[in-house]
Amino acid sequence: MDETLLSEEKTILKLRALYRKYGYQPYKMNRFEEYDLYVRNKDFLVSDNIITFTDTDGKLMALKPDVTLSIVKNSKDVKGTVQKLCYNEYVCRTSAPGKPFREIMQAGLECIGDIDDYCRYEVLLLASESLKQIADTAVLAVSHLGIITGVLDSLHVSSAAYGRLIQCIRAKNLHEAASVCKEEGVSDENFALLSSLMSASGTPGEVIPVLKTLFPKNSDIEALERIISLLPEGAVKIDFSLLNDMHYYNGIVFQGFVSGVPDAVLSGGE
Repeated sequence: MDETLLSEEKTILKLRALYRKYGYQPYKMNRFEEYDLYVRNKDFLVSDNIITFTDTDGKLMALKPDVTLSIVKNSKDVKGTVQKLCYNEYVCRTSAPGKPFREIMQAGLECIGDIDDYCRYEVLLLASESLKQIADTAVLAVSHLGIITGVLDSLHVSSAAYGRLIQCIRAKNLHEAASVCKEEGVSDENFALLSSLMSASGTPGEVIPVLKTLFPKNSDIEALERIISLLPEGAVKIDFSLLNDMHYYNGIVFQGFVSGVPDAVLSGGE
């Protein structure tokens, strides 16, 4: 057997055992879903390139490019309950624009329903533990979109400028952010807050005190501190250039990186 394939299967088994240990039940999805599901949620997908076909009943179907959307579609939202599901499924997508389609193994978990701080902590803990199953050297970067959007909303800039500033945050481009804010008439005081947030990166012990000074009595910062304080020391770093998909997520977001791989191998959020 191919050593790479064998290593992948071993990792999947370890991840499945880890998630089951915390009460996540296996989820199995169909190989394809109605194409309309992905059209309505195209902003969430990594790529909008999808293989489609017409079923015998005339419905346009798609080979699954994602697992999360299927889980959300087929799960019942029952007030006062939490569903904990895990999966390992092949999805069909392009690895990059212009590249051919290929099957990619996607493993992960979903915590759905009336989630609380413990649920958020548990997901971050399992993200960190998942990285340990992949490589000896790894880092879990965490951000909070509520904090970022709170600052951006306070600037009262145009929608075009808002989008430009998001790109500036992602690229940590303070020079361009300053130019955008100047064009929009943002005060020096408000730009200083944005600049400080863009520069805030490091361990929770380094970043949280800075955030609490900049934004006193901010509920999102207090929630982030509560959750991260429960994690093992050194498990995460805070980096506000990490935004993920702002059309889909609105709370804590995270990405995982391992040595030798230039892109994130793990991502998620609330």
